Amino acid sequence: MRIRALLAALAFLISVAAASAEESRVRVGAIDAVLTVPSGVERPVVALLIAGSGSTDHDGNGPQIKPATLKKLAEQLVARDIATLRYDKRGAGGWKPAFGKAEDFRFKDYVDDAVALVDYLRSSDRFSKIALVGHSEGGLVGILAASRTHVDRLVLLATAARKQGDLLKAQLEKKLSADAFAPIAKAIDAIMAGEIVDPPPAGFAIPPAMQPSVASALTADPIDPLLKLMVPTLIVAGGEDHQIARLDFLALSTAALVAKTLWLPPMNHVLVDVSDDADDVASYNQPERPLDADMIDAVTAFLLASKTR
Repeated sequence: MRIRALLAALAFLISVAAASAEESRVRVGAIDAVLTVPSGVERPVVALLIAGSGSTDHDGNGPQIKPATLKKLAEQLVARDIATLRYDKRGAGGWKPAFGKAEDFRFKDYVDDAVALVDYLRSSDRFSKIALVGHSEGGLVGILAASRTHVDRLVLLATAARKQGDLLKAQLEKKLSADAFAPIAKAIDAIMAGEIVDPPPAGFAIPPAMQPSVASALTADPIDPLLKLMVPTLIVAGGEDHQIARLDFLALSTAALVAKTLWLPPMNHVLVDVSDDADDVASYNQPERPLDADMIDAVTAFLLASKTR
């Protein structure tokens, strides 16, 4: 009961701090974003929060899952005097004409958006440092964006070390029968090789017109650009993450030799602690569920650290 009371008190204090923060809607090009700045803090560190895969909005919610991962992360960081900018990914809430034709989308467009938002933050003198905090696929976007523009910190949360096509095959192989998996794996390999699969196999109904767009996402590589980065980096992953394996965590850690790393056995892919598989599934639609406290502490300490290494 005492632990519950302490957690409730902490949640209340965080909500008070978040409520007193300055929150504003901004638009950068066609990107809609939410800027949250802690009150009474002169030139705080600001973190650009980059969401994971799918049509994910600025809170970290998609059409089918609503864990509010980015909203909760922003609230926790602002309560610790760190500003945040989080944004709707292309496709969240529908595809805007300003983005062009959906079939012309390429993965680099996600990176362009992140770079544009960093430029927006840099154009102001309100912030002392700019950090990229990428969750899941957002970590890959963060790596590629950090390769193109100057940032002071890079945080990778539950991020894969493999090309997304290879990761997708590994995930599907666990869920599908061998007969169902074989044609899908063959189609993924073909699309990654630049081929058009027509008709696509059952269970992987990607229209031929969209396959070049999908291929650009499936073939983006995190390791080669990470090897070249000199940005201070923090890598965090969890033992209850059923989407990203520990080998991804280890491969990222090997590629970024100077990175700080943190492995959290009870944390899952949406950055909350879970007890079993059923609890893991349920957490994807529990926006009220708190994020892993050790992850929050590590990210906070890393973003606020004065040393560059």
